Amino acid sequence: MPEDMLSRILAWKRDEVEAARQRVSEKTLWAEAKARRSYRSLIRRLEEPGPYGCNIIAEIKRRSPSKGEIRADLDPAEYARDYQAGGAAGISVLTDGHFFGGSLNDLETARATCHLPVLRKDFVVSTYQVVETAARGADAILLIARILDLTELQELLALCAELRLEALVEVHTLADLATATAAGARLIGINNRDLQTFDTDIGTAPALAARMSPGQIAVAASGIETRDDIQRNLRAGIFNFLVGESLVRAEDPTAALRVLRGVDSLGRRTDG
Repeated sequence: MPEDMLSRILAWKRDEVEAARQRVSEKTLWAEAKARRSYRSLIRRLEEPGPYGCNIIAEIKRRSPSKGEIRADLDPAEYARDYQAGGAAGISVLTDGHFFGGSLNDLETARATCHLPVLRKDFVVSTYQVVETAARGADAILLIARILDLTELQELLALCAELRLEALVEVHTLADLATATAAGARLIGINNRDLQTFDTDIGTAPALAARMSPGQIAVAASGIETRDDIQRNLRAGIFNFLVGESLVRAEDPTAALRVLRGVDSLGRRTDG
């Protein structure tokens, strides 16, 4: 997405957060977040390779500014069931409404329909969104290093820890990775897509993963469409992936997910 689009999204998001704050106070959300009792760990599912050598976070997304409509009539409950049946390690739900057609209702519906940990994916610019995310039942939240400075990222990570909300910190460059590492991030989402140019290079994740600190967990995202893409990353030591568009577009998301994992419908490996 061009830089001016990213700027538009962030400007819209800040206004959206302020409007939400007028409807429901952060104090009210905080009480709801602290009252929750159901937690599912995404990190525990991503610490080691799954039974077939990789873990996939499957995404629910209706559209994007760059690709337009992907699946406007997407039913989050149906996709959550399909992804669980296909062996997903977790589910990512894009909750931005204006640019991506999502909502927090999608997140709640997906989580209620399956037993998988659910990640809220959005453009997080405020503590309000973190508290809101916990209050609405998400298990993890995406924080984008590029749009947060070190102090902001540290503050949001500390808040996540207080609310028992795990964080996937997205990076694209060495500078992003340095910020994420300095902030203490453990789960690192390496976006193969440059948010400035929207160019995608699936060589980005292996290159950055090689520079990660011990104890950090890599998740490759964007441009992962085929089993060959998965295997290329596996050879580089990456075994976690976030996959969206190819699964949403697939005629049979469950089967498509199994293909990416290298397993057939009977649970047999398909590539040795």
